[in-house]
Amino acid sequence: MRRRHVLTLAAVSAVVSGCSPDKPGASTSTGTPARTAGEAPTLGPGGLAFPKGFAWGASTSAYQVEGAAAEDGRGPSVWDTFSHQPGRTLGGDTGDVAADHYHRVYEDLDLMKDLGLKSYRFSISWSRVMPQGQGALNAKGLDFYHRLVDGLLTRGITPMATLFHWDTPQALQDKGGWEQRDCAQWFADYAQQMFYSLGDKVTTWLTLNEPKTVVSLGYTTGIHAPGKKDRRAATVAGHHLLLAHGLAVKAFRGTGRKGTIGAALNLSPVYPVDGSAGAAKQAAAVDVEENRRWLDPVLLGKYPDGWLAGQPTNAPIRTAVRDGDPAIIGEKADLLAVQYYNPVFVTAQGGRVTKHPTTQATWLEIYPDGLYDLLTRIKRDYGDIPLTITENGMPTTNDIKDDDRIAFLRDHFTAAHKAIQAGVRLQGFHVWSLLDNFEWAEGYSQRWGLIRVDPETRERRRKASAEWYRTVIAKNGIDPA
Repeated sequence: MRRRHVLTLAAVSAVVSGCSPDKPGASTSTGTPARTAGEAPTLGPGGLAFPKGFAWGASTSAYQVEGAAAEDGRGPSVWDTFSHQPGRTLGGDTGDVAADHYHRVYEDLDLMKDLGLKSYRFSISWSRVMPQGQGALNAKGLDFYHRLVDGLLTRGITPMATLFHWDTPQALQDKGGWEQRDCAQWFADYAQQMFYSLGDKVTTWLTLNEPKTVVSLGYTTGIHAPGKKDRRAATVAGHHLLLAHGLAVKAFRGTGRKGTIGAALNLSPVYPVDGSAGAAKQAAAVDVEENRRWLDPVLLGKYPDGWLAGQPTNAPIRTAVRDGDPAIIGEKADLLAVQYYNPVFVTAQGGRVTKHPTTQATWLEIYPDGLYDLLTRIKRDYGDIPLTITENGMPTTNDIKDDDRIAFLRDHFTAAHKAIQAGVRLQGFHVWSLLDNFEWAEGYSQRWGLIRVDPETRERRRKASAEWYRTVIAKNGIDPA
């Protein structure tokens, strides 16, 4: 954020975007009072100090928190359709209301300010601003993001906007969605409209969130929207997602907007489970699918050597990748957003094993050292690109006193600090998530938030982890354990 622009943006936002000005008033959230102005806490002896200006933040996504699913002209997304199909989500939960962020945006902005956040990473609902996925913009939907961004800027918080966090407009899914090459251009056109509409205020953009997850869970296993179970189609959808990223980066350059843009990739360091040659060979193969299939095109402008040739002879991906596509995908990005949750340990037979404790989300194996290995590997293999962590966190059955989340975050912050000391250009760390939210197929059964959201009243309440994180931000570092 450019601080000298804050007051100007706040003053003109209602005129430029047609938005209501920020509304002052007491927050209804509960918890510890805001810190007294002027306090300057310091780290204790042996504490870990982060670089000046480090962007401590938190993340959310539109469908998981906004609610207001059918209000103010918003069109349905694949997740609206999917979550309303019987048996798709735990307990039949949907994002119709979610955390009600759409109606409580000012309350949530005040919570962010009280936490001391330097950065807030959110996503734009494609079907809220463009109900059919193409064509005219929905003014009321766009107004919401103007209000959000203006509210962030007036509170000294830098907005980081993600353009696609899994919620493809249903109107485009009806035309084939990501299996259709045209979807990459539809996305680029939408992205261009967002750059023109919000690019005078938002200067950090992320194109895609976790294309690997869309491919694996949405198109291969079918446990996420759009609920497909077709590995051949999944591979093609993955290519079109990457192509959409490259086209959006090119569109951003074409607008002349100032700022930075990149993709948000979920990555998992892969390790052989033992010292055998077989395990090492299998781990290298798994690493291609987990990491290099996404990193190489985005950062090097090519798929891993042998990846395309290794696909079945009649696989549609062989014709889906056209001449010039890798160069488009590899359009130079300004940063890489890294999302880290778990490592992968591989046997000589290609199986996967768990070696460390897990969380309520049983797939999330707790291994903080994996974050250090991942960040240093990116620097070693792909160069000195600026990095920011846009998701890292855990669910817990503990309600307000979530000491296990504090320990998890402390250990991962420590690993991030170690990577910075090793020369990694890590610029920020965004905890997942700011709020308890709709956790996709798991519905509301898992609580990932720093802020508790009551499932009935939607009342906000800060957890112990929020209070601890507020101190980390204020000190720009971690006190000794």
